[in-house]
Amino acid sequence: MNGGCGTRALWRWRGNPLRRTEDVLEAWVVLAVWVVVAVGGTLVGVLAGHAADESFARQRAERHAVRAVLVTGSSPIPAGDSAVDGRAAGRVRWTAPDGTAHTGTTLVDTGLKAGTRVVVWVDDRGGLTGEPPDRTAATVEAVLFGGAAALGLAGPVVGIGALLRWRLDRRRIDAWGREWDLVEPGWGHRTG
Repeated sequence: MNGGCGTRALWRWRGNPLRRTEDVLEAWVVLAVWVVVAVGGTLVGVLAGHAADESFARQRAERHAVRAVLVTGSSPIPAGDSAVDGRAAGRVRWTAPDGTAHTGTTLVDTGLKAGTRVVVWVDDRGGLTGEPPDRTAATVEAVLFGGAAALGLAGPVVGIGALLRWRLDRRRIDAWGREWDLVEPGWGHRTG
């Protein structure tokens, strides 16, 4: 069996007498788009996912749960008002890891009375912050960020490839029109 048979089958348009320069360019454009989307998309997705995962890990390391006391009661808020998932803003007092007392506003469960103990999240300086995502949520978000980054690369690359192929099609159509203008008069009008 001929060793070049596979290559000939893969590039069968290579020996075609109807092949044009635009056909070869289009083949390279399609190949380049696939390579950039497959290799570049994978690389960008992995890097973005890894960066997001590191960011979430850093948040878990820098944020700490501390006990706080609710300074004002958190009255039940009717649905649709400023409550978020059954929680409302409440004023709390807590002691930072360095021993200093702080007060601030954070989301607490609705219906709690002043003096109720609640858990709040603080950063290394003792300031209020949000709860960091747990490992499972962080992994899901990192995967979503990675996928979004890969799609963010693939979209423009596929769009540029489609634009280039459209331009090559226009060049082919224009060339066919010019060639038809040269050939058609020689055919004349033949009828039965």
